[in-house]
Amino acid sequence: MSEKRPSKQKGQNVVEPVRQSERRAKTSSRGSLAREVATLPEPVKTAELVQDISGLIESARRQVARTANTALATLYWQIGMLVRQDVLKERRAEYGAQMVSAVGRQLEARYGRGFGEKNLRRMIQFAEAFPNRQIVASLMRQLSWTHFIQLIPLKEPLQREFYAEMCRLERWSVRELRQKIDGMLYERTALSKKPERLIREEIAALRKNDEVTPDIVFQDPYVLDFLGLKDAFSEKDLESALLREIERFLLELGAGFAFVERQKRVTLDGDDYYIDLLFFHRRMRRLIAIELKIGDFKPADSGQMELYLRWLDRHERHPGEEPPLGIILCAGKKRETVEYLDLGERGIHVAEYLTELPPREVLRERLRIALAAARVRLDLHALGDGRNPGR
Repeated sequence: MSEKRPSKQKGQNVVEPVRQSERRAKTSSRGSLAREVATLPEPVKTAELVQDISGLIESARRQVARTANTALATLYWQIGMLVRQDVLKERRAEYGAQMVSAVGRQLEARYGRGFGEKNLRRMIQFAEAFPNRQIVASLMRQLSWTHFIQLIPLKEPLQREFYAEMCRLERWSVRELRQKIDGMLYERTALSKKPERLIREEIAALRKNDEVTPDIVFQDPYVLDFLGLKDAFSEKDLESALLREIERFLLELGAGFAFVERQKRVTLDGDDYYIDLLFFHRRMRRLIAIELKIGDFKPADSGQMELYLRWLDRHERHPGEEPPLGIILCAGKKRETVEYLDLGERGIHVAEYLTELPPREVLRERLRIALAAARVRLDLHALGDGRNPGR
């Protein structure tokens, strides 16, 4: 007697084909995924694409930030000019102050603290410090409102214009601008010691044509406190320390300097001489020779530098370049001696260096005395020539 086979449950003949179909679908899906993975770009190409897209995003963000900064600075200047013209032109200072206070309270209630009395007064100062609309529009392409905040407190208009134009030209960050101001860069330039008329002319050329001159570029003194030199040291020690800290030395020299060579050999009549450091300034398109002296400047030092400059002009100057210039870096100098040698006409700049940064007030007083002495010499020279000094 045969055994009775159990009957199939209802639907069993339907479920099995479905399961088989699912297995085939999964197998097909895995195969399709494998083929898709196989056709994906190489990881390197993917990274390059991500990098390119990231570049576009970052560029767009910077553009948006620049546009926003420009719009903000423009708005602040317009507000400051409007208040300055419509309110502060009144002769009664007390009335003007009350008006500014009242307007600030209402604007703050409507638009927030950014338009309160304190910031409103800063906008007025902005318009007073930079009254020329065209100049402000040019500066705004590179300078943010935070840049202008650093410039507004500067008392001297020419000092303010110098920092503004150099900041625009060299694209200083806010931090760099603050460092230049704190380091009294303008007061250390040869430009600051010239008559006001000539300073205005050079700043105007800087603004119009991005033209920099040796008087804008060269400083006195140079602060080399980053070298770590203490007590007695030789010229070789000084040179080695400068090369070891070449990046910071280039920052102290200013934008545009490119290092060319150390101990550049000059051969004349079978005798060898060596220029301590040789640089090239890109904007001035000139070779710049630097001689290091651990003692005070001596008149014979200028003769040595003049020899180097003439040799460089004949043997190293390329077509399209301007004549080479020289900087004699020394521990000290007697200003009357330097003046009588008339070194500027010979393309030689004598500057002191400081291996330790003195307190700010000490440096300020030192520069004030040097500037006053320069003004006296200029006035005496102008009177001797029968000209009106400073004009």
